[in-house]
Amino acid sequence: MSAAAEITTMLLNTVISLAIVAFLLRMILQLVRADFYNPICQFLVKATNPLVIPLRKIIPSVGKIDTASLLLAFIAQAVGITLLLQLYGGGFPNPAQLLIWSVIGLCSAVLNLYFFAIIANIIMSWVAQGGAHPAAQILYQITEPVMAPFRKLLPTMGGLDLSPILVFLCINVLEVILRHVAAGVGLHPALIMGL
Repeated sequence: MSAAAEITTMLLNTVISLAIVAFLLRMILQLVRADFYNPICQFLVKATNPLVIPLRKIIPSVGKIDTASLLLAFIAQAVGITLLLQLYGGGFPNPAQLLIWSVIGLCSAVLNLYFFAIIANIIMSWVAQGGAHPAAQILYQITEPVMAPFRKLLPTMGGLDLSPILVFLCINVLEVILRHVAAGVGLHPALIMGL
């Protein structure tokens, strides 16, 4: 691969990954009922509104799930896979393959998003314990619904929270399953967008 093609691939992957993360974060923040007065939430909403609002008129939310944001993340994943296949000289995938590959890519992006959010939440708890920083609040609101069930499983350890270990173990198990499913349907790991 030439330097120009490698740079193009890196830039394309970065732009598409940021779009996927933005749309998934918007969906997750709505799902966990995050504080939308938080400046980070407001920025994310303003950044994604130009695409989400028109699509929401056609595709309404289903319960707590912002289907417009989810669909836009899916579309970004599918476009990214298609463009990367073109750069690698692979042609166009058939629609069924593209659908399966995009779902796998979105699942991988959600797992990576939670992995990094939990790590950031752990670091924030060490650095700014009880802090009121907007990022700390959002990280807590995103990760708490996932962490709470694991906290109930583990006995208290004198202020030491071991629930992230179990969550990371579950994330790793799900990633292994996703890798095998992706290999089974012919998806190359380089084609998965997201974090």
